Amino acid sequence: MGGGQLGRMFAHAAQAMGYKVAVLEPQADCPAGQVADRHIQAAYTDEAALAELAALSVAVTTEFENVPAHSLAFLAERTFVAPSAACVSIAQDRVAEKQFFTRVGAATQVLPAPHAVITSSGDIDAAGAELLPGILKTARMGYDGKGQVRVKTLEELHAAYAGMNGVVCVLEKMLPLAYEISVLVARGVDGEAVVYPIAENVHRDGILFTTTVPSQNVSASIAETAQKAALEIIAEMGYVGVLCIEFFVLQDGSLVVNEMAPRPHNSGHYTMDACITSQFAQQARAIAQLPLGDVRQHSPTVMLNILGDIWFEGASDTTREPAWDQVLALRGAHLHLYGKAEARRGRKMGHVTFVATTMELAQANLQQACRILGIPA
Repeated sequence: MGGGQLGRMFAHAAQAMGYKVAVLEPQADCPAGQVADRHIQAAYTDEAALAELAALSVAVTTEFENVPAHSLAFLAERTFVAPSAACVSIAQDRVAEKQFFTRVGAATQVLPAPHAVITSSGDIDAAGAELLPGILKTARMGYDGKGQVRVKTLEELHAAYAGMNGVVCVLEKMLPLAYEISVLVARGVDGEAVVYPIAENVHRDGILFTTTVPSQNVSASIAETAQKAALEIIAEMGYVGVLCIEFFVLQDGSLVVNEMAPRPHNSGHYTMDACITSQFAQQARAIAQLPLGDVRQHSPTVMLNILGDIWFEGASDTTREPAWDQVLALRGAHLHLYGKAEARRGRKMGHVTFVATTMELAQANLQQACRILGIPA
């Protein structure tokens, strides 16, 4: 379910294991559809298309958390579906997600940021100023910084909520952030679970910029706490497949759980080139009900997200092909482009991973690639 780049990379991994892959996606020329064995071009809610997908498939998964949960439930009546509609529905809704994290936090001792659900202007006044400065987020459909507004005062909060057109929102208190990490965890139908090394992430304008693994900031105690929390969360959900959970590390060293994605994740792309089992091969194993793969990382690595901006000459509309030959001349550079026909500013077009014998060398290659591509490092 879903035809984006995550589906494309999943298809490659599943096909390498000998499977055939069908994709249900409404867009005609989509990254996953280009490589799939079968592309069912239809809406995610088209019951005839869903029935066709179920009839073709021994297992169905999703690469996009906003696929309607009821469509996954429809499929589950006909074939094996992982993650389940119940799991995806939690991750689709920030209110449900915060409630779940708060409940599980009794066991993990890792809680979400202080927050309040906003369904009316009255809720804003009831929440009070103690959550300010904060971030107002739509409860549904927000990703890559979309559907989010930073607010400092009650006046700004009221204005931001009015701009959300009355949809349910969550107001989160802004905390003294030191850095962000993500934990990639996978669970099989038998309950076996594995957790990948901690990834440290840097975002720009709400979009992931780089992922560094291993993190040079994460202490052993923070890593242990985050990984234990991830294992508790995935077990509590009864989740099957790959799950990514994002955490904030605060300046005092404490940990706050932010959000989760019920699928392989942008911050897990480094696993394709630096781990024994990539996140996409792991997803294929999980939904095929096979034993999970080895998550060991064999080399230090940094991943650079490639946005459509680098196809443009400065601020002009003139486009040209980036200098991939120069980037790939850097030892240990792995280029992954997603097959998108049109480059647009802010659009994810691909990524490059820099695998090296030392983190210093990986970081040096990252800096050099940024210079080549005209990306401010």
